[in-house]
This record gives sequence, structure tokens and C-alpha cells, in this order.
Amino acid sequence: MIRLKNEQEIAGIRKSCHLLADMFNDVIPRVRAGMSTKEVDTLCENFIRAHGGTPAWHREGFPGTACISVNDEVIHGIPSNTKIIHDGDLVSLDVGIDLDGYISDSTHTIQIGTVRPEWKRLHEVTIECLARAIAACTAGNRIKDISRAVNDMATAHGYGVVYEYCGHGVGLDVHEDPTVPNCPGRGPNPRIQAGMVLALEPMINLGTADVFTAENGWTVCTADGCVSVHEEHTVAVFADHTEVLTDLQYGSR
Repeated sequence: MIRLKNEQEIAGIRKSCHLLADMFNDVIPRVRAGMSTKEVDTLCENFIRAHGGTPAWHREGFPGTACISVNDEVIHGIPSNTKIIHDGDLVSLDVGIDLDGYISDSTHTIQIGTVRPEWKRLHEVTIECLARAIAACTAGNRIKDISRAVNDMATAHGYGVVYEYCGHGVGLDVHEDPTVPNCPGRGPNPRIQAGMVLALEPMINLGTADVFTAENGWTVCTADGCVSVHEEHTVAVFADHTEVLTDLQYGSR
């Protein structure tokens, strides 16, 4: 069931999202080669708890505050003291905050040091995929308009679009209806309505779209070992516009 949010609920979700933007603005400049992914996770958790929130992923049993996925890890990388970030890596931070029961969700991929040009281009295209997803996410359109916008942009550059994992509703729980695929295909295609709060999240691979789940039961990796990029924003749909709640320029203002 799709849960349409009222003004009070969107205000609470917005506050959580702005705090998440503040966290990214604080943490991203501090991520560097030589750090462990656990150290990065600690930065995220300390910020969230210092500002009255709790890590949202703990609701679903994830063993960390941030999903920290490096290079060929698509999503759900588990923070580890032995996983060291190196120059040239692509590191995605997928973080959610539970603030007074309101959930935010956003992901940013970070380029560490000198990154290969083809990896940088993948990152640029994934950011554009997200921008096009947001542009398509307007009241009156349908969910597959978002999917088509992402897929068309990525495949035009020869990239693989992850089809096994999707965006989703968010705000009162971590994962809500509807699912928001990055590839148009079979399945529900509800109309986008005012009151929807959605996590839009292109996951784009340099090579094949196929993925597998690692032995830890969480981390999803590309099937061919090529790198992947993940970018995500939480947006709220209104009758006359769509607001990017996790936009980094807003923060907690």
C-alpha cells in the first residue's frame, strides 16, 4: 500500500533529510585513502547520534550505520576495520537517519584521489541519471517514467543498469511501496501523486547489469567485477513541484 504523507509528516521527513544532508557535508570531505570503512562508519554514526538521530539501517538488522560499498560493490557494503580505502577508489555511502520516527535515505559516491577517467565518467553519468529521475518524478507521471529516464541515459553510454534492486517509498519506514525500478519492465506502474515520498536511486555498472550477493548475506557485487556507482536522493512530490529533501545545499536550514 502506498502511504501518501500529509504536511506534518513531510515536515518531519524533511527535518530528517536535512540532518542527513548535514551529515554528508560533514563526512564527505573527511573520507580519504588509508581510512578503514569502519572509521568512516564511525564518523557517520557519531554525527547522527550527536544530533539526536539514530541510524535507520539498524531497524533492518544491518551491521553498521552506513552501507559503504567500494568499487565493484554495488550496495550494502558492511563497514570493516580491515577494509581499507585506497587512492583511486570509488566509495559509496548509503545512509539513513531515524529522527523522531521520520526516515531519510540518501547515497553519494566519493572519488578518492586520482580516479580512472572511465570511472569518473560513469560517476558523472550516474549523477545525471539521478537528475533525470528527479525531473521525471512529477505528479501525474507514472513510476515507469522515472525508470525509463534512468535506463535511457545509462544505456545510451553502454552501461549496465541494475535491475534486481530498486528505489522505493520512504519516510515512515525504511522501505515502503511503491518500488521504483531503474529499468522499465513488467510490474506495477502507479501514477505519481502528491504526498508520495520516494527514494530515487540509480545503481549503474560499468559492465554487466548482473549482480550477486556475497557470502556475508548483505553485500551486492557486480557479476563481472567492474565498478558500480550509486547515487540517491529522497524526494517529496507536491501537486505543482517535487522537492529534493536531501539536497546537500540545504542541510538543516
